[in-house]
Amino acid sequence: MKIRTGDTVIVIAGKDKGKTGTVLRVLKTQARLIVTGINMRTKHVKKTHQQAGQKLVFEASLHASNVMILDPKTKKASRIGYKVTEKGKKRVALRSGEEVVKVKAPKAAKKDTTVETAKDKQKKKVTAEKNEQNELTAENKQPFWKKMKFGSAAIEAAEVDEGSRMTQDQTIPNEVKHVRSGSRGS
Repeated sequence: MKIRTGDTVIVIAGKDKGKTGTVLRVLKTQARLIVTGINMRTKHVKKTHQQAGQKLVFEASLHASNVMILDPKTKKASRIGYKVTEKGKKRVALRSGEEVVKVKAPKAAKKDTTVETAKDKQKKKVTAEKNEQNELTAENKQPFWKKMKFGSAAIEAAEVDEGSRMTQDQTIPNEVKHVRSGSRGS
């Protein structure tokens, strides 16, 4: 296939005939191209528990035979040929003989077609408030035991008896082992 990513092409057949765009992706095995703003499709995604329903608008692929390269000089559709020079093989538009310059392909723009619902706005507001609270508490960070006035200073202030208040014995008693006699398997 002579058309590459980054080339400016013109559609010569189909519903978008006459429109121009830049090639985003080339699918060589299928002889198809994805061109910016050409052959737009809409996919409806059903709502789920985690996500709201939405419409996705994207570019579908075109067959390579339905597009031609745009001649850089005359701005008309042209076939592509090759010219061998001292520097190597060059791609040339056959209509004018002008060299087709290699351009980096633009990144596919992610189109946000989702509508922001009231729930989404509320969630954003709540998360913003939580972030503000976290920033405020980060400044006044103290260990938990100091906030609750635990520790040696609090014990000294309370003048607590150092002796144990337990009167009952909490040790584990000796276990009595039962031996089965006359049972099968022992």
